[in-house]
Amino acid sequence: MEGGPRLVLLFSGKRKSGKDFVTEALQSRLGVDTCAVLRVSGPLKEQYAQEHGLNFQRLLDASTYKEAYRRDMIIWGEEKRQADPGFFCRKVVVGVSQPVWLVSDTRRMSDIQWFREAYGAVTQTVCVVASEQSRQQRGWVFTPGVDDGESECGLDNFGDFDWVIENHGDPQRLEEQLEKLIEFVRSKL
Repeated sequence: MEGGPRLVLLFSGKRKSGKDFVTEALQSRLGVDTCAVLRVSGPLKEQYAQEHGLNFQRLLDASTYKEAYRRDMIIWGEEKRQADPGFFCRKVVVGVSQPVWLVSDTRRMSDIQWFREAYGAVTQTVCVVASEQSRQQRGWVFTPGVDDGESECGLDNFGDFDWVIENHGDPQRLEEQLEKLIEFVRSKL
C-alpha cells in the first residue's frame, strides 16, 4: 500500500477499561493531522444499523440504546467475520491519510492477523487493562453473552502485547505510560 501508515497501534481491552479514553488522549497530544483514531466497530455498527433500520449515530455512543442491541449486534458481526475475517478491518482503513493509526477496539485474533498481514512491521499491539473495581466505577456491569463472549474474551490468551497500559484510576501512573508511548510514536514519524 503506497503512502500507508508509519505506525498502526491496535488497542484492546475489556469494556470500560478506557480504550477510547487512552486513544483520544494520545490523539489530542499527537494532533489529528498526525494521528487517526479508527474504530473497527464503526463500520460494523453502520452496516448493522442499515440492515436493521436503526439509528447509526446512537449505536456509536455509550448509551442504553446501543446496549439494547449489543448482543444481537455481536452475533451478527460474528457471522460476517466468519464469512470474511477482514470485512470490517478493510472498511475502517479506507481513505485514512494520517501516518499514525490508533485502532481503538481490536477484539479478536483475526483483527490482529489482518492488520499484521496488511501492514507488517509497523503494527504494534496495546492492551489497556483496568481492575474490575475501576471498570465498575466507570459503569461496567457484567452482562452474560457479552462479557463472556469472543468480543470481550477473544484476546484473553494472546499474552504477547507490545505494550500494556494500566488504567486503574491513577492519573499520574497513566500519564507516565502515555508519555512513553508518545515518545515511541514520535520516533516513528
